[in-house]
Amino acid sequence: MVKRKDPPGGGKDSHGRQPNNTRNTKRAKVQAARTIRTQPSDAALEDGKLDLNRFLNAREFEIKSLERSMNKCKAVNATRVFQMVPRAMRRRTASHNVKRVPKRLRAQARKEMLEDNTPTVESRKRKPRTTRARIRAETMRKLRYLAEKKRKRKAKKAGDGAVEEVQRRGSAVVTARPPRPKIRRNMLNEPPKADSKYRKRQINKTWLPTHLWHAKRATMTRPSSPLWRFAIPLTSTAKCYRPTHRASGQKGVVAWDTSYMSTIGVYGTADCLERALRYLGLVQEGLWNTRGKKWRAGVRKWTGTVSRQQKGSRRDIGPATIVWNPQPPATTSDEMETSEKPKKPRRQILIRTHPSCFLELFEELLKVAKGQKPQLHVEDLRFEVGSIELVGPASTETLLGILEPFHDSPEAAERHANVFRSLAGVANPASLPKDAILAFSARDPRLSYPPKRVEIPSGGEQTILKTLTDWPVEENLKPYDIFDRESRYQASRMPSQKSLNRRKGANAPGEPIKVTAADPPIPVMLLASRPGTDGQAQGTWTLLAPWKCIQHIWYCLMQYPVSTGGNPRLGGLEEQRQIAFEHGTPWFPGDFPATTAGMNWELKERAKRRGDWDRRPKSKRLEWKSLDLGAGRKGEIGDGLACDFEYLFGVSARTRTQGKPDAVSIPDAAAEAMVVDPPAEQPQSPVGMTIRQVTKTEFSALMKSGSGEGVVPEGGIVAVGLEFVTRGVAKPCARIYRLPGKGGKAGGAVGVSSTQAEVPATPEARTKDGLPVDLSEQWLSKVPNGDKKKGAAVPRMPVGVDMETRKKILAGSLLAVEVPYPKPAAGNQTDFGGHPLCPGEEDLIGFVTTGAFSLSEGRGTAIGSISAARALETLRETGPREGKFCVVRNAGESIGWLARWEVV
Repeated sequence: MVKRKDPPGGGKDSHGRQPNNTRNTKRAKVQAARTIRTQPSDAALEDGKLDLNRFLNAREFEIKSLERSMNKCKAVNATRVFQMVPRAMRRRTASHNVKRVPKRLRAQARKEMLEDNTPTVESRKRKPRTTRARIRAETMRKLRYLAEKKRKRKAKKAGDGAVEEVQRRGSAVVTARPPRPKIRRNMLNEPPKADSKYRKRQINKTWLPTHLWHAKRATMTRPSSPLWRFAIPLTSTAKCYRPTHRASGQKGVVAWDTSYMSTIGVYGTADCLERALRYLGLVQEGLWNTRGKKWRAGVRKWTGTVSRQQKGSRRDIGPATIVWNPQPPATTSDEMETSEKPKKPRRQILIRTHPSCFLELFEELLKVAKGQKPQLHVEDLRFEVGSIELVGPASTETLLGILEPFHDSPEAAERHANVFRSLAGVANPASLPKDAILAFSARDPRLSYPPKRVEIPSGGEQTILKTLTDWPVEENLKPYDIFDRESRYQASRMPSQKSLNRRKGANAPGEPIKVTAADPPIPVMLLASRPGTDGQAQGTWTLLAPWKCIQHIWYCLMQYPVSTGGNPRLGGLEEQRQIAFEHGTPWFPGDFPATTAGMNWELKERAKRRGDWDRRPKSKRLEWKSLDLGAGRKGEIGDGLACDFEYLFGVSARTRTQGKPDAVSIPDAAAEAMVVDPPAEQPQSPVGMTIRQVTKTEFSALMKSGSGEGVVPEGGIVAVGLEFVTRGVAKPCARIYRLPGKGGKAGGAVGVSSTQAEVPATPEARTKDGLPVDLSEQWLSKVPNGDKKKGAAVPRMPVGVDMETRKKILAGSLLAVEVPYPKPAAGNQTDFGGHPLCPGEEDLIGFVTTGAFSLSEGRGTAIGSISAARALETLRETGPREGKFCVVRNAGESIGWLARWEVV
């Protein structure tokens, strides 16, 4: 470590302190501690002969000297205080300030700074370093002086007249609270009015309730370019990729402030709401018969993708979560007699969706609401309801530590609150019933600050098992307070922190603050979610609460002492994408290019990649036209900086017209518009074609149907998860190829006899495009023998072998006896070190939208979208075993890697 030099001369230094030689003394002490004394080897010799006793004594002396030196080095404290702090608390650039280290180490840090002649810097006394900072400081000083002068002049002008007026009236000056914010129906609402101090910074965006907390600990979106009109934390300022992986799956918890998620309230009769939801694509009969009774009763949620009608087909809008408000208790017969005409009961639903597709969904709801009789009412609740998401084994424990039911008495206790308190010990929210909901009233978490660790009762396993089995949440069901506007408004009128500090000071140390009439109940709703694909992965808790209550809940949540150590970890947008990627689920909107929001995201990413590429010097950036793909092919396929679906379907249309048409052919869609006109907030999409999302259920139905029955819609794509068979890591915009077949058909021959598929006589045999005829066999030869994962051939039967060899291979696989395999297909012998060439552009089927090395899988994985027509054609020709093998090549690279895709 480089130490500060002593000031020259014998006088005082620039900080007015006397120089000393303590540093030299300490350095000499450290050097003496590190010196290991040894004994010369001559002492063990006597007349040229080795004396064994002397030799052993010398070695014993040296060993003891080594141990003594090690202890001394530890004792002299060779490291500074700020290096002893845990990595999460380290502030290496703040080693000059004692106040930046924990209190238990400040005395030692102050001593080290005095010995090392390190000046203590205070921000209020630091001189400006630049001219701009000096002018700014001088301006602030003048403004402060003018404000103080104006205040004194105003007070002198008022004199005692104001005091006499108050005494004459006999009352004090009353400061009124701001009025309750208005919620306009069937119209967009304005964001909450910011404090005058920060109003200028929120002209073109809105801060989250926890913005000031995040701004000091996370990398935020740039002020000039907010994301979805919000200032959103992107990632923590600390290195957190691996800690996030461990906290979300092994121990700990990761929390996000997801108040930017949009909430829409819809009010009307049950029949009108059903017609509106059917218009949005909720046409499954299981939702409207007895199977969906719990969802319509309000004890379950629905999560899926909503869509809209467009040109005779449906186009996805985005993911949404829909919750019904339970009906109030039935009225008595006397009350029914007094009423002249019974009216249809009105129901309420909350629709929670992503902000990138909010405007599109809101317009569709307005369109369908105006056509209903009686008319539905749609409300924009984006700034009325906030949310927090938690994932990890300690997520339930953290919520139990900060959320206490408002009602203690057994008579007034809420049923959902009791069920929630009985979940102590649940390590995974996915173990709860699917799409479970808990809604109750909670106390202000600041009343019991700091939060204490939750104690798990002994023998609670049986209680938890009984609760999860019975799940008694339908008893005494009442409407949820979070749907009520008045309850949300009263909860937002929480007492100030100053008044709570005054009440806490009147109590004994460590005693929680008692609930009074000034403490309103906070209506909360907890939504439990399961991961889409991996059943063993951690579930997610989503906490819904009034917008103005999120800040106080968040502050207490991040201070909760987790039983496994530490506190909850901060999560940003990048950590959200990381966890979704490791769970194998697509992330909206980045992995949904068939939606308007997904395509707009792709366009922004294209512009960002293009800007980075343009800023590189010409000698250090990739020249796409000179990329060598082998076999005389030059240049990247499509735009190397984009997931070029326009090029994909354009190439598909041209190649299909040259060959024989089939049932799944895709006509040229280059003249059609890919997306409809998006809302004014979103940029216009220049894409010149139409693509549609094919769901997993629809794709499975097409696979089961015959070759002439199922027809893929024009521009249909399907989301897939990719796993590399051996090596390889994909990046965004990577190209996905299917395996080529003989004669230009997709896929290799599977399970055919030697008479049906002969091995080429020479490895130099080429197709008309210059590619080897046995290119598919070259790629399939890289599949490891005995790879049983997801139905791969175990082992794969080589093509072109005689019947005797086939019998030996089959017997060896049954008896677990190793049988020598025939020599695999010869690889590329011309270039790329024998690595097989990538297929041609006629075999391009899709692009990777998210790819990296997965810590949960221990290999490279990716999520992408492929052409549903080409994938279906390949599966029908080669079968599901080998038809799902593909080649993934990163944009700008010449070598591809073998992978296997599965629909997600």
